[in-house]
Amino acid sequence: MTELTRWIAEHATATDDHDTMLARVCEALCAAGVPLWRVSVMSPAIDPTVRGVSLNWLLGQGLTFVPNPHGAEQEADWLRSPIFAMLERGQTFGRWRLDSPGPETDYPILHGLRAEGGTEYAVQIVGFAPGTALRGVAISFCTQARDGFTQADLAAVAAVMPTFALAVAKLGLGHTLREVTATYLGRSTAERVLDGQIQRGQGRAVPAAILLTDLRGFTALSDRADPYDMVTWLNEHFDALGDPVARHGGEILKFLGDGFLAIFPVADAGILPCPVCNSALDAAADGLAANAALNDHRRAAGLPELTADCVVHFGTVVYGNVGTERRLDFTVIGRAVNEASRIESQCEALGHTLLVSDSFAERCARPLKTVGTIELRGLARPQKVWTLPGD
Repeated sequence: MTELTRWIAEHATATDDHDTMLARVCEALCAAGVPLWRVSVMSPAIDPTVRGVSLNWLLGQGLTFVPNPHGAEQEADWLRSPIFAMLERGQTFGRWRLDSPGPETDYPILHGLRAEGGTEYAVQIVGFAPGTALRGVAISFCTQARDGFTQADLAAVAAVMPTFALAVAKLGLGHTLREVTATYLGRSTAERVLDGQIQRGQGRAVPAAILLTDLRGFTALSDRADPYDMVTWLNEHFDALGDPVARHGGEILKFLGDGFLAIFPVADAGILPCPVCNSALDAAADGLAANAALNDHRRAAGLPELTADCVVHFGTVVYGNVGTERRLDFTVIGRAVNEASRIESQCEALGHTLLVSDSFAERCARPLKTVGTIELRGLARPQKVWTLPGD
């Protein structure tokens, strides 16, 4: 197994490819005479949508990736798993004969494996260094061999376990780092940070469509509503308004209390009409429509409604790091951001939920109607604003 462990270390060092590694390990063990039928690598996740993930290998069928979402049903399944029982007893290795039912095999997953012809199931738990929710990894092995696993089989598996588990830890931590930074910073911004752009003041000028939203009346409602209800309602509005941003190619850079700032970087500002600006306007329109539908649902349920105001603007911003020496924010700074905020503050006074700046309108292919002219603090000349027909 020396050659296999060397390959595992080299592969995990050079790539982030879980799939090839697991397949190669399983195939090598089978070639060495270990009667593997099913192998599963299970790990907790630091992810807002899933509690953990499983990568499963099945003889003759290859690999499947299974995300395990958060929820009461998934929690109940976890509490009835052999891995949970092992952790409760402080065990790191366990094995179960599946062809002799009894109290020790009364777990739903073992019932399923037995029904498919499994004869023995073994689990190795490897703990990781404390400090994060990635507490470790559980690697299960199942066979359909009549006599189950021999001591020689288990010794062959044990020989590759330390290197394999270390490789899984490295790959899992790398994946988690990318996903956590993308969750809190946005996918594009996370890529920049992980690429090493972490010095204060480091940034570059980027022409971009800017989308800024704000929920009207949120502060007044929060004074009289239950704070947990407010969090739930706020998240629902952010789903309605924010999902179209990602769908149309933008990125939410930051949440601003009851609103958010998103940008749509423009690679070539000379192309007119601007397809990126059209996408930003579509995102704004779709988000406001979804928010209106959410309010209809709220109204029917007797719950409070929250109108959203939105502005789309175009300008050059500095996209980079700002903050203290050890606490940074990767965001956009510039006059265009300030202008967007000032335009958004005029939505209610002008009677529209969407305002389009003059600089954005001249780049957009969609028909717009003039709302009027407003004066913005800091600008020498009045700013003409627009909206979509029907708003």
